[in-house]
Amino acid sequence: MDVLTLSRWQFAITGMFHFIFVPLTLGLSILIAYFETRYVMTNDETWLKMAKFWGKLFLINFILGIVTGITMEFQFGMNWAEYSKYVGDIFGAPLAIEATVAFFLESVFIGVWVFGWDKISKKMHAISIWIVAVATNLSALWILLANGWMQHPVGYHLVTNTAGQVRAEMIDFAAMLVNPYGLIKFAHTVTSGYVVAAFFVMGISAWHLVRRNEMTFFKRSFRVASIFGLVACLLVAVTGDFHGVEIAKTQPTKLAAMEAVWETQRGVSLSLIQFPDVDNERNSIAWLNIPNLASFLAVRDANGEIKGLKDFPKELRPPVLPTFWSFRIMVAMGMFMTLISILGVYLSGEKDFEKYKLFLTVVLFSLPLPYIAGQLGWIVAEVGRQPWIVYGVLKTSDAVSKSISTVQVVGSLLGFTLLYGGLAVIDIYLLAKYSRKGP
Repeated sequence: MDVLTLSRWQFAITGMFHFIFVPLTLGLSILIAYFETRYVMTNDETWLKMAKFWGKLFLINFILGIVTGITMEFQFGMNWAEYSKYVGDIFGAPLAIEATVAFFLESVFIGVWVFGWDKISKKMHAISIWIVAVATNLSALWILLANGWMQHPVGYHLVTNTAGQVRAEMIDFAAMLVNPYGLIKFAHTVTSGYVVAAFFVMGISAWHLVRRNEMTFFKRSFRVASIFGLVACLLVAVTGDFHGVEIAKTQPTKLAAMEAVWETQRGVSLSLIQFPDVDNERNSIAWLNIPNLASFLAVRDANGEIKGLKDFPKELRPPVLPTFWSFRIMVAMGMFMTLISILGVYLSGEKDFEKYKLFLTVVLFSLPLPYIAGQLGWIVAEVGRQPWIVYGVLKTSDAVSKSISTVQVVGSLLGFTLLYGGLAVIDIYLLAKYSRKGP
């Protein structure tokens, strides 16, 4: 493999591993803040136990998320130096704000929350975890605005220095802040993180309920998480719909790959069962077609036009199969999780909820689904953007470092893989250990 391919693999591995921890942090911080707030309002010790128990699991996840996030930033200088030189003035701004504002805010107040149980009032302690929750989500906002700019660059111009080198300079910071692509991406990503947290709490609660451990505690945990999860699933669907419309406007090649549309046409049907044949640039199977639905979802016009992949040069098309199948499987998982959440809300309201052992077992084994769906979403976002690292501005092949060697990348790739493999083992062990113990 060449340096470009290895560097792409390295960033993909580190990025996807980091995103195992991020979504749980986004949602679980809000649930813990809610639990503690209910304790402050009611003086019910069960709510306090819930805040402490789920807070312990949150801290394990939070610490590992920080470690895995730091290593990603090194790669901008190590593997993607040309990218950093070309767009660093723009991309670096939201990252700097995230680090100096959101990250420090959550880091300070998580310390207050961890060490302040007996040192500050109950109300101030609850406020501290709410600040952590807000700061965590604010951190995601800046990161996703930066990524949204890469997907749909706005508020910049290109300049050439005396040496003839071209780079991008920001001329309108407000344009980045209100970039529709970035804001919709933030809403979609954050709400998917809430689904991860909901199914995390539901799954662990289901495990204990099947074994009849701490029934009041885990019934209440499951009930709150199922309601939170249902709201989050619905928001994911709504924001995903808006996201698809934005993609149709700004990245027509990605949309065509997501739906495997080869010929430009109007009134495009949505095939529920479809198999793309990339070699022959067609779909070998397209069954159960819903007339005009793809056009309506993409451009809000049942007779709207969707540009086909054949209208773009092959070198400017994204890899169709990973984009198409990642999108399809992600949507199917989202529908299944919505159904599980609906059943969870309905059944958890019954007094003898623990009798539904089959359902609880399904919930337990569904715990990984939102994690997988989130990873598939990032495959759609990043693979579907290729061959561009900044869509329409800078190709991925032009962004890789010129001075790095294959041996160096292989060494760092192996190092990161081993490091993250070890962290994965530690994370699974700690979460399993403390989640099995119960409150």
